[in-house]
Amino acid sequence: MVFTCTFPCNPVFQFQRLFTRSRLQQHHSAPPLSNSNLKPSSSSSSSSHHYGHTFSLIQDSAVIACLRANSAEQAMEAARAAVNGGIAVLEIVRSTPDVFEVLQALANEYPTKAFGVGTVLTAEDAKTAIKAGAKFLMSPATVNDILDDVRDTDVLYMPGVMTPTEIYSAHNAGAKIVKIYPVSALGGVRYISAIRKPFSHIPMVASQGITIDSVGDYIAQGATSVVLSDAIFDKEAMNQNNFDVVNRLATSAALQGKFAVESAAFALACSKSYVRTYISSIFHFLKEGKIKHDRKGILTEQIGKAELFFPTPMSFMCPISEAQTFLLGSVQASDTCSTRNTILIW
Repeated sequence: MVFTCTFPCNPVFQFQRLFTRSRLQQHHSAPPLSNSNLKPSSSSSSSSHHYGHTFSLIQDSAVIACLRANSAEQAMEAARAAVNGGIAVLEIVRSTPDVFEVLQALANEYPTKAFGVGTVLTAEDAKTAIKAGAKFLMSPATVNDILDDVRDTDVLYMPGVMTPTEIYSAHNAGAKIVKIYPVSALGGVRYISAIRKPFSHIPMVASQGITIDSVGDYIAQGATSVVLSDAIFDKEAMNQNNFDVVNRLATSAALQGKFAVESAAFALACSKSYVRTYISSIFHFLKEGKIKHDRKGILTEQIGKAELFFPTPMSFMCPISEAQTFLLGSVQASDTCSTRNTILIW
């Protein structure tokens, strides 16, 4: 029995939507929602938003753009350039002039995106941001007064943490997600990899000194998302009000974030726990016609053997090296071919 199926430039795009996203979300799921006692004003908020929706945007995009501007006008233009480039979650630093007015204007202009305020250190600023339409708040440290104030609201608060004790304490105090800051000074990707092991149940955002090229590495090691500041809002470009550069960098960051999420989902599907189910699901979707016919890829089923061939480079999708082998009972998956584009299951 031979099946042929379409694999566009990223073959995960089809499979992930059918199978792997649900698996990935089991590891980073938003907590249950509660009723809101402190709500943004009706003129600046959307009833379709709750912090579960914001969490999903953060998780699905894998990138939070962090904007610092010298004026309200510059902030608006830079934010528009970033959002039009594909950014779905944008943080505006508290020191930006007229930050709350900028926030409210952006929330009204792009109601499906999530805008928030960063470097919020007082409960008063938090309340003002919420009334202006903030969907999330970020701090460089944990501010317990803010945690208390947002507990029963639709706003997601991401306190800054650094050590294992700080991570545990913030989560125990009610934080649904924490911001690892300053992550580059702590060791970057290696620190995220290490700290995720004892706290795999706590969603984490990595922040400080992260480049666009390293987004995938952070997501692969368990970060829910990363904060990109100068990587998108390049200092020279901002000084020159060159928002075309901001737009291009935002587009690159948004694509890297999407690839990172798809890669993590695919790698999870190829792990020991999911090899059987994943291959079984592929044949199920083929039989149901959910995967379209084409000559770009071929999936064959023979006696005791299934071969999954991807015609496009997969170096950014699945971290399986030629020497690495997964053993799962009678099922073995390995990358034994001359290229990285083939996975054999037998």
